[in-house]
Formats: sequence, structure tokens, C-alpha cells
Amino acid sequence: MHAFPLISVSGTAYEMGYQHGQQAGDLIRKYLGWIEKSTGRDRAELGRNAHAFEPFIQRLNPAYLEEVRGLAAGAGLPYEEALLCQVRGEAVNARPEGCTAFALTGAATATGQPIAGQNQDLPPEFSDLGIVLHLKPSDGRPRAITFTFAGQLGYMGMNQHGVAHFANALYNAPWRPGLPHYPLKRTLLEKTTVAQCLRMVQEHPTCSAGNMVFCDGEGTVADVEIRPEAVALYPDEHPDCRLHTNHYLTPEFTPYEDATLPDSCPRLDRLRELVKQHWGHIDVQVMKGIMADHQGDPGGICRHGAKGSYSITGYLAEPAKGLFHVRCGHGCTGTWTSYEV
Repeated sequence: MHAFPLISVSGTAYEMGYQHGQQAGDLIRKYLGWIEKSTGRDRAELGRNAHAFEPFIQRLNPAYLEEVRGLAAGAGLPYEEALLCQVRGEAVNARPEGCTAFALTGAATATGQPIAGQNQDLPPEFSDLGIVLHLKPSDGRPRAITFTFAGQLGYMGMNQHGVAHFANALYNAPWRPGLPHYPLKRTLLEKTTVAQCLRMVQEHPTCSAGNMVFCDGEGTVADVEIRPEAVALYPDEHPDCRLHTNHYLTPEFTPYEDATLPDSCPRLDRLRELVKQHWGHIDVQVMKGIMADHQGDPGGICRHGAKGSYSITGYLAEPAKGLFHVRCGHGCTGTWTSYEV
């Protein structure tokens, strides 16, 4: 089967971490080796540096650190290395990453129900590190599905309430001490509405920039641009549509734009054009086709190597059906697998 490994975990935070580590230990070590290679720095040193983020994660969600402790025990790794998996973006001076994200609802879709997702554009090495993590907590927190990397407890996904989030990289922001994005993304999957997610983003400043697109089971969609010093909501051109790539769109933040990814503007224009063509008839199949579009190649919606970045995976959330679809491979050639939350 052409699909990412499925890791299913349940129980307390510690138990879920332990099961994740136990099932994916070899792949977690491979992920840590890639982090080490990418930085040119010793893993032990990187692990010690990861401790600087603990206070921010503790303030956000103490259960997350319990899950990290379980992960370390299950995989037979030092706690510091398990923690390092949660701050990979802060440890690695990565090449520019793309990503084309969207959330559509109401008048835009064939059923009036929300559809949201993205193409995930990353260096090709990440293709060998991905997993689908199915979370079934026993403490009252919602079930969730997240695509992530082995040992990393959260990335893009959807929970049983239909809350789903996706993201784009943004640039030209000064790094400052704050919350890493991955623990935030995982904790957002414990919320029941988009409104709760937006409050959390506003209350927990991050250490670097990014954009997040949301939907929930009530049909709400939203987009928020995030910088360490502030956040700004992007309303887009229609209340039932949120489209975003890798440049700032809010009046508050457009002065910071430095065109790190020159293809970002034409990619967004193409996405907007295709959404307008299919307006009112958009369903999962239509979006799969849009996510495979090559106009602007190699920096199209389906990305093939521009700035060293490829559409190695993609996701589609259908909150009304409780389905999260994950693609293994490019939009044009990859295989989709559907998961029930």
C-alpha cells in the first residue's frame, strides 16, 4: 500500500506517548538523525537546547510534556531527544518551505459543508519520515487524526468535533523566545470550535512566523497570520472562503513581505482562479484535482522542486463526515487514504 504508517494510540497522555514511541521507535531515530544532519550539530547539544522551550509548552499544555515523557520511554530515548522532536523547526535552519492552504464552506461547496486542506511542501527527505497518528485519549479530550513526523506529537489534522487546521510558512520575522508551532498545532486539536482556536493563538505568542487556516464542524472557517509580536485575522474576499500561500495578506503585516518565495503570489492567484471556476460545486474530488495543478511548474500548486521544496503530501478534511484524507506523494501521482476520526 502506498500510504504513510498508521500509528494508533489511546489512554492517558503518557500512555499515548509510550505507544507512539514503542510503535515508531526506529523511524523516530531516523527523524532525529535527519535533524542532526540538517543542522550539522550534535544531537545531545540540540536536545539540551530544546529545554529552553519547556516553560512555554508547560504554560500551553502540561499534558503535552507528559506525552513527550511517554514517547521517550516507549522509544528508549533520552527525554531531551524526545523533546527535540517537538521543536524541529526551531532547531533546523530549513530551506524555504511552500504550502498552499484553503478552507471553503457554505456557498463555495457542493453540499454547503466545509472542506479544508493543503498541499504540504517540504524538502524531499521528509517523505520517509511521515506517519498518520490516530489519537484516542481516555481523559475526555477529543479523538483526533494528525499527519506528522515520527516522534513529533502534532502537525496538521482534524478532531472529532470537525476542528481542522492547516498552515503556511511565512518569513521575515525576528526570532524570539516563545512557543514552538508544533505543540500549538497539536493542542489546537483539543478545541471544539474555530473561535476557541483563535483565542489560543492570540494568548500564546510563537517564536516565529506562520499562517493558519481553520474550519470546524459548525461550518466556520478562518485564517490568521502569526508573528511573534502579534496576530492578524485575514477575512479574504468572501466569508465562505479562505485561501493562503506564503506571503502576507493582512494590512497589518504586508509591510514585512520580502518575497522569499517568488512563486507564492502566482500560486495564490491560480488557486483563486480554480476555486472561482468550481464555485458552488467544490467537493473532495474537485479539490484533489486543484491540488494536482501544475501551472507555474516547478512552483505550482503541485510543487516539484522550486526552492528545493516538493508537495510530498496533502490533506483534506471533511468535518461533516468525520473524514480526514491524507495523500502520500505529489498531488499529480500520489495515493489518497481516508481515515475516520
